[in-house]
Amino acid sequence: MATKRAALLLGGILALTAPGLAYAETTGARGGLSGLVRAATSPTKAKPADPATEPAAAPAAAPMSAIDWLSRSVVTPAGMAPGTGSGSRATGLPHAGEPPVSTGIGTEDVTISSLDAPSANALGLLPARTTGLPPGLWGATPEADLVTLLRKERIDSLPSVQAFLMELSLAELDPPQIVTSPHRNALYLARVDRLLDVGALDQAAALLDQAAPTDPEVFRRAFDVALLLGQEDRACDIMRAAPEIAPSFPARIFCLARGGDWQAAALSFGTGRALGQIEPDVEPLLERFLDAEFADGAEDLTPPARPSPLVFRMMEAIGQAMPTAPLPVAFAQADLRANTGWKARIEAAERLARLGSVEPNQLFGLYTERRAAASGGVWDRVKLMAETDEAITAGNRDRLAQLVPALWDAMQGQELEIVPASLWGEALAAMDLPGEAGRIALRMALLTPGSDPLARTTTPRDLDEALLLAIARGDTIRVRAQDQLGLVLKQVFDAIPSAPPEAYARLLPERRGEALLGAIDDVTEGAKGDYRRLAAGLQMLRYSGHERLARRTALELIILERRG
Repeated sequence: MATKRAALLLGGILALTAPGLAYAETTGARGGLSGLVRAATSPTKAKPADPATEPAAAPAAAPMSAIDWLSRSVVTPAGMAPGTGSGSRATGLPHAGEPPVSTGIGTEDVTISSLDAPSANALGLLPARTTGLPPGLWGATPEADLVTLLRKERIDSLPSVQAFLMELSLAELDPPQIVTSPHRNALYLARVDRLLDVGALDQAAALLDQAAPTDPEVFRRAFDVALLLGQEDRACDIMRAAPEIAPSFPARIFCLARGGDWQAAALSFGTGRALGQIEPDVEPLLERFLDAEFADGAEDLTPPARPSPLVFRMMEAIGQAMPTAPLPVAFAQADLRANTGWKARIEAAERLARLGSVEPNQLFGLYTERRAAASGGVWDRVKLMAETDEAITAGNRDRLAQLVPALWDAMQGQELEIVPASLWGEALAAMDLPGEAGRIALRMALLTPGSDPLARTTTPRDLDEALLLAIARGDTIRVRAQDQLGLVLKQVFDAIPSAPPEAYARLLPERRGEALLGAIDDVTEGAKGDYRRLAAGLQMLRYSGHERLARRTALELIILERRG
């Protein structure tokens, strides 16, 4: 027992000194690391805990965010959920094997924040003069309600709706008047999480840069975003820049090793293992990350089904890179690096482009990086995009008459129609292509933001085009609808709304932002067949001054045929 207590005491001393080691700039030689790691971790193997005499391990605190793949990169005091303090630091770690002092004392959650520190909820990248949104958009909606609404999964929304949600996430708006969340930055974090949900990591990184990394939840997201963007050194710089944060042992070990201090990394590994601060399924990964000799003659590690960005990067470092296709879309950003194969980069960019997180020009650059050496699947799209670009440059109308329908079908099958539409829609419409190619070219042009002049000067070829052009102009009263969706859209656009739809009346004017988020959900769900909700959502967008968004959404409903 005395030996065990001495070992734990040594571990406790190392735990207290390890945060300092994490920021050391010394570079140790990696030679002899295997012996150091083994010496730190294998003198005696801990026997299983006896529930009758040993305290139960503290349950891992659930992350604040709906993003359940974030790394547990911050140590939080027992009883305090991640993010409940601003700049708080863990004052101690549980000592495995020590008997409890008392079983009758409880603790309450504590919120720690600086009284003079401004809330990050007001931070943004897009000022009001750019977005046209009123600074007081959030108004009197309780902050907790806004957090729930923003974190709602909406990955099947139309492109215009996705773009508006990204704008809301990046907008510089006044904080809500009613603060009901325990974390002073809850709405800000929900906006960041919205960006992470759709893989918009560059935008998330820029928004995170505006807040202090001394907030544990800001740190977690900034650390993981840097890892997914392939900026491992920057992730560790974020850790060094926030000495108030107590990093977890895996995060600390990773950054020590990245900085070349392998001895300190090995000591931290042994300390964390002795204190029970490293999860059992992460231990073998850390061993192999610290020294490849642990993998000699051993089978590959079983890839985790839901890795954190830190685990994802360490799996890559030990030579077991994980495919990103089965992982959350944010991980697809890792495949955009130049050291990834061409096909994997294209597929990752396509996945992100569906959610509006990659610009069409970036995807086009990947498509045309080289010539396709095969056929089928992604290679057909590569070939069609390159040939269409060449035909447009040459002004070859006959060739485009063949290519445009094939390209539209190929991109429609991947829900990527917005990509060629953004690149060439207006140019193709101006070429007056014959037949089916001309019909598709007009629809592609109507998907672009600059479709108003085209809509005013184009003569429709049939009743379907007449309705599309009328919606684009905002003047539908003189056209006829051919189906139920057309009738609903005419109901929405035939008259200027003079009052909000009944479903939103109780929210206005004090809770306009909440009403807009509700309208977005009604449009998304209503498009699947509940046309009453669809009409109410579009009418609310028009009533609140988002006329262009309502029209573009209506055009996408018809042209993209995304109806559930």
